[in-house]
Amino acid sequence: MFGQERIELKTPDQVRSMRRAGLVVADALAAVREQVRPGMTTADLDAVAASVIAAAGATPSFLGYEGYPATVCVSVNDEVVHGIPGPRVLEPGDIVSIDCGAIVDGWHGDSALTLVLPDADPADVALSDATERAMWAGIAALASADRLGAVGEAVEDVVDATDAEVNGGVRYGVVEEYVGHGIGSAMHQPPDVLNYRARARGARVRPGLCVAVEPMLTRGAQATQVLEDDWTVVTADGSRAAHWEHTVAVLESGIWVLTARDGGAARLMELGVTVAPLD
Repeated sequence: MFGQERIELKTPDQVRSMRRAGLVVADALAAVREQVRPGMTTADLDAVAASVIAAAGATPSFLGYEGYPATVCVSVNDEVVHGIPGPRVLEPGDIVSIDCGAIVDGWHGDSALTLVLPDADPADVALSDATERAMWAGIAALASADRLGAVGEAVEDVVDATDAEVNGGVRYGVVEEYVGHGIGSAMHQPPDVLNYRARARGARVRPGLCVAVEPMLTRGAQATQVLEDDWTVVTADGSRAAHWEHTVAVLESGIWVLTARDGGAARLMELGVTVAPLD
């Protein structure tokens, strides 16, 4: 936890710089989504994202971060987050989470998505869909929230409302060891953004706050463990996992999803939230 560390509130111009980084991340993930298929290696996906980031004149946020050796994280099946790209060959039916970050003019964007390769298990598709819905619910909560705890409440509300029968009668696990975070002039900043209900209400939501909202759900228990590479996080029970993330700015007039091409307008409109203009 970041505790009482100072939260970096951004000016509108700084948010616009973060938007430029966010669009690079959006384009990198779109390229990966378009090209991913069985038979590719996780290193191939890393190369796709790296090429897009380089072509944009941006810098990868992850490469070299605390020694991390790649541009993106690629987490497959029971891997929750921080999977290191390498020679692993993707198989039909794999569930694949890709996490990407980029820096433009010193400002960061961070986003993740989960894809299920054909021939997909409907239960894995349902897991990814529920995780994505939970992310958008958490983002939408920021539009009217007084405290960041509203994000975790919204995430768990989605999990609670999801029909457990799609997962063999078992409620999805909400990973608690890894949470969302502040973002801006550094990739990880205060405050923490919990994906679950907690007694503490969290930091105040106010204009200039920029955070990454990133729920991670599993088809089993919430417990995780870290592999010997000191990076890859897997579910302790071997169940499959999904991870979705967007970088979001809180403005005087509302919120803006910095890593979504349309600013999140389409999805947020479905949830009754109007995206604020950046102009």
